[in-house]
Amino acid sequence: MDDYKRIGRKLEFEGKIVKFYSDTMQLPDGTMAIWDFIEHKGAAAIVPVTENGDIIMVRQYRNAPERYTLEIPAGGLNAGEDRKTAAIRELEEETGFKSGRVEHLLDLYTTVAFCNELIGIYYTEELTPAKQHLDPDEFLNVEVHSLSELTEMILDGRIQDAKTIAAVLAYKTRKGL
Repeated sequence: MDDYKRIGRKLEFEGKIVKFYSDTMQLPDGTMAIWDFIEHKGAAAIVPVTENGDIIMVRQYRNAPERYTLEIPAGGLNAGEDRKTAAIRELEEETGFKSGRVEHLLDLYTTVAFCNELIGIYYTEELTPAKQHLDPDEFLNVEVHSLSELTEMILDGRIQDAKTIAAVLAYKTRKGL
């Protein structure tokens, strides 16, 4: 079977965090198709685990689902920033906690059908109180939940954020909990 081949890419729109393209693709049978492609700068997230095993979460309004969501701390990469550094930065900015040792948990593509956003997900079990530094357009509440509460919220649909679901369940599995 022949491979897919991108014949052309046209920038349709450039936003703050994404660029939207129309790709002209040659399919394996030789026909042509136009596919949507969203380019993302990348992101990082972290599962911050307290001394007693609870997880620090953030609740914030999200425009796409038009509701508040409960998520692990996360955010986009700054220019030249690696994912681990971004995860550590986002933890302090959003929750007001600094991390000690940080371990890689997993990487995931959020929507492989049309977007290249790759999120590096980490965890830390060493937290020190610090100062929250929210972005000017960021309004969120910090919450602490047990791993069992979060698992229940995932399974009953109260948590629907993909990175949070993957991270919480991967952490639970990694730790054998």
